[in-house]
Amino acid sequence: MIPITLQPEPPDFDTKVRKKGHAWLQSEGIALNAAPPKASDLPNYWTHSNKQLWDAYSGVCAYLAIYFDWGIGAASTDHFVAKSKNAGDAYEWDNYRLSCLGANRNKNKFDDVLDPIGLKPNTFVLNLLSGEISPNPDLSPEESDAAKKTIERLDLDSPEINEMRARRYSYYLRGMDEQDFKKESPFVWMEAQRQGLL
Repeated sequence: MIPITLQPEPPDFDTKVRKKGHAWLQSEGIALNAAPPKASDLPNYWTHSNKQLWDAYSGVCAYLAIYFDWGIGAASTDHFVAKSKNAGDAYEWDNYRLSCLGANRNKNKFDDVLDPIGLKPNTFVLNLLSGEISPNPDLSPEESDAAKKTIERLDLDSPEINEMRARRYSYYLRGMDEQDFKKESPFVWMEAQRQGLL
């Protein structure tokens, strides 16, 4: 995971997502700042902005910090504040994080994950040969604990994800263009840069 910057709301978002969502909540007597009786009943108007979310964040998963093509169908909109906790936030652009399906499923409704928007730089460090991720040893104990919980919750240190990161670095070592490396694996690229290996 790397810091990301909140991207501007699409021009048609208010009409296609927010207003429709708020109107439905009002019709059901659900306050914007309340938990809905059943989150799965919320109309998924946010799907109107799925492709715009992918475009806005250049196809990079907010949690894995890897690029994935829109056409493979792996994109999902994660509600950083879970729909089950705050109904109004289900229809707010600034609550959306572009996510691969696996990371979104792992995060689920839990709130013990660090937000990539506003994340402290270099919160996570990487062993480039093994792909293993860990909290930066320079973090405070509280920051380190939050980083560890994020790794555990999102399964960021699974053998499969570690292997993927190590493989991406090996592509660069075998001649992959640095700009392509940066686009495909921004976290791995940032760590290679931080470690003076580019």
